[in-house]
Amino acid sequence: MAAATAMIHWLNNRHDNSPPATVSRPGTTSIARIAANIPVGKRPEAVAADPASRTVYTANYGDGTVSMIDTVSRAVTATIKVGNGPVGVAVDAATHTACTANNRDDTVSMIDTTSHAVTATVKVGTDPWGVAIDPTTRAAYVANMWDYSVSVINLDSHRVVATIPVGKNPYGVAVDPTSHTAYTANSSDGTVSVIDTTKLTVTATIPVGNDPRGVAVDPAAHTAYITNEAQGAVSVVNLDKQRVVATIHIGNSPYGVAVDPAVHTAYSANHDSELAVIDTSSLTVSGAIRIGKDTFSVAVDPTTHIVYTGNNDNTLSVIEPGQS
Repeated sequence: MAAATAMIHWLNNRHDNSPPATVSRPGTTSIARIAANIPVGKRPEAVAADPASRTVYTANYGDGTVSMIDTVSRAVTATIKVGNGPVGVAVDAATHTACTANNRDDTVSMIDTTSHAVTATVKVGTDPWGVAIDPTTRAAYVANMWDYSVSVINLDSHRVVATIPVGKNPYGVAVDPTSHTAYTANSSDGTVSVIDTTKLTVTATIPVGNDPRGVAVDPAAHTAYITNEAQGAVSVVNLDKQRVVATIHIGNSPYGVAVDPAVHTAYSANHDSELAVIDTSSLTVSGAIRIGKDTFSVAVDPTTHIVYTGNNDNTLSVIEPGQS
């Protein structure tokens, strides 16, 4: 399928909670609005949402903390000191555990989200970046950029149980518990590594675009979305065929990516302070939202369909879906 573009509809960047503007898709009413910009820690470079506890977590690279945000009150309820330079965060709702990948001291911080305390610090590979949790196996997968590897951490013992060689300079990592598979976006060789999480081995390597950074998986559709930063595009991968089926050009330097399967939408956080909105049915860009400064990360709550972005102006943007 050829790359697709669409008319872009802009939202002004806002730094208050006054009634927001909206962004619309042609032929519909509003599809999204910025409902709030919440001050968090310095340089929130990763975001994770826990729908069960109505909490969002930001990994704040600039001050070595995690901010916990109540999604109802839209206020920070705790600030937790973690390792040096956290750039990745993941949460396991069932066990009230969060993990941060700390790339300046090569560790992962294990957080009890009930007590708001770090319960363990686990040494991993060099320059850990992305982290994802498989709740079915109680394991965390950490992409080590300079080691070209993934560390697998047992969440009960807090020990590294395997180190898996992957492609060059892995950044993002995602887990599909239903297929017992993990995926890494390898920036320097333009590939995605496919990991069998039962055997802890790489089973396939998929060529994607130029400089892949983020990866998100839609398990039901057997599809992955990979942001290619240098290319300004998202690769759409059919996971059954293990090949790219579409390339969607979306904007300047896309980085973080998230997918909301129920509403057939994916989101890409771009360095030009824009959130690109992708219709996953048509594989086209359906709109874009101007958000905070230099946005790196995005997460979506699959129950409320609210989107959260971490912005380098030390804010978390809350983007509400509209009515189509």
